[in-house]
Amino acid sequence: MEKSNTFVKGEASEKGDTPTALEPTSSISQAQIIELRERRNGEFHRSFTPRQIHIISLGSNIGSGVFIGTGKALASGGPGNMVIAYFLVCTCVWAVLQTLSEMTIAFPTSGNYIDYVDRWVSPAVAFGAGFAEWLGWTAIVASEASFFNILLQYWTGGKFPLAAALTIFLAACLFIFLLPNTVFAWFEYLTSMVKIFLFLLIIVLSLAIVCGAGPVGYVHDGSYWRDLPPFKNGFSGFANCMLLATWAVGDQVFIGIMGGEAQSPRFSMAHATKLVPFRVNVVYMLSVMFITLLVPSDDKRLLGGSDITASPFVIAVNDAKIRGIPHILNAGMMIGILGIAVESVYISSRIMRTMAHQKLIPEFIARVDSAGRPRWALAITSVVATFLTYINLSAGGVTALNWLVNITSSCYFFNWFIIAFTSWRFHQALKAQNDSLFSETYAWRSTKWPLAPVWLTAVSTLIFAGCWQASIIPIGSVRPSAANFFQYMLGILIIVFFSLIYKFTMRTTWRDPKTVDLVTGRRTLSMDEIRQLDEYYQKPKWRRFLTYVQLC
Repeated sequence: MEKSNTFVKGEASEKGDTPTALEPTSSISQAQIIELRERRNGEFHRSFTPRQIHIISLGSNIGSGVFIGTGKALASGGPGNMVIAYFLVCTCVWAVLQTLSEMTIAFPTSGNYIDYVDRWVSPAVAFGAGFAEWLGWTAIVASEASFFNILLQYWTGGKFPLAAALTIFLAACLFIFLLPNTVFAWFEYLTSMVKIFLFLLIIVLSLAIVCGAGPVGYVHDGSYWRDLPPFKNGFSGFANCMLLATWAVGDQVFIGIMGGEAQSPRFSMAHATKLVPFRVNVVYMLSVMFITLLVPSDDKRLLGGSDITASPFVIAVNDAKIRGIPHILNAGMMIGILGIAVESVYISSRIMRTMAHQKLIPEFIARVDSAGRPRWALAITSVVATFLTYINLSAGGVTALNWLVNITSSCYFFNWFIIAFTSWRFHQALKAQNDSLFSETYAWRSTKWPLAPVWLTAVSTLIFAGCWQASIIPIGSVRPSAANFFQYMLGILIIVFFSLIYKFTMRTTWRDPKTVDLVTGRRTLSMDEIRQLDEYYQKPKWRRFLTYVQLC
């Protein structure tokens, strides 16, 4: 990881018994000591170019959540609950990235917020949050494998062996990590391009079908909103839609982790912080609105129905009798799902490596090879992902999928609480140590802070209430069960349980804002980066706007 041996004028460090500022005469040696300590387990390579991060940011999180998971949300909550739930969760994307980016740009570490929680909040909370985040993203691999099988069975009429489908998926997913990191970066770049064009095709097709396109098409005037319950299953239906939206949208930590391995974190993260929330809102809200107009919430082909499950977009195209297009959509969705699964292995391995590097778990797991890969973390993550994937063979596809989705969702939104709290502690530390971080050249600060962490906390509280409601009053059942309770609450319980176990075992305490680490991993801008930013901000606004929408 690139380090700077000096800080800009006016920068302050930690207060306490140690020197209160890094003077020119001592900063070089201190920085060298910190740099050697940080490199003890090897270094990641800065493999992501600004162009790759731009395209991956456009295509990230466009996967089974929008292709198929929206169908399950429609079936369980109806169109009204679905629209409100997805809108609220999409606003959290802005809040998460605003909160994370000011920390990531200043401290671009690959472990991202797990590192920040450890240094500014508590090692115990970092351990619980890190384990839950690792498990949640590892479970994504298994859930994407289930959706891959769903799409494959659409072609084979349900006759393709499940074990074979899962094995093909895992082999394709894990092979990428036998190659250098640059291969992963280009793979994500190309799959993101496929997902972007697939989404554009879906939106154009959906608009055409709403207007009556197709041999048997007719104008969809919102009759499914009038003829069927728009708020199906009440608050429990809304809660289920919130959890599915959280799982579909993701916690956006991927962008922060990529920023930690970017060639220019200041440019890439600041760019992504504006681009990703806009992209997520456009992708999901357009998709959700079209789905509620095109497919009735009681269609048995939606996920959870009795017939062969299909994407709601494929259902709409099939109903309009437009030939050939469903197969193109199905193929594109399979590529997108594979991209999300590979992305999940990448995130999980980086989180585990960070926990090991911080000595929250055995440190040998943190070792990075000469190609920039955390081999031990990748191996352990791959084994667990494989185990969770093959659980589908014994537990039943739908049952296992529901557990995996709900565990991941609860981990995500509960970690949003932690991200928001970490932001408060970060600002407390800067104030307590009189650190002039935000006065540095091209410093980046969250817009109207603390608006983002406050909003993130508020929506996460609502999701928690919904999660509790769904665990106590399950949809379609009048009697609660222990299995249903743990299905919805297990992710939260994992964070709380592992944090408490670590706290009492290691006897950790809360970090003191006056003495927390504001030096390790801190990155000041190089002269090349400053020149790049000078050139960028000298461009007219319309030229800068084009950098957000260009694809090559």
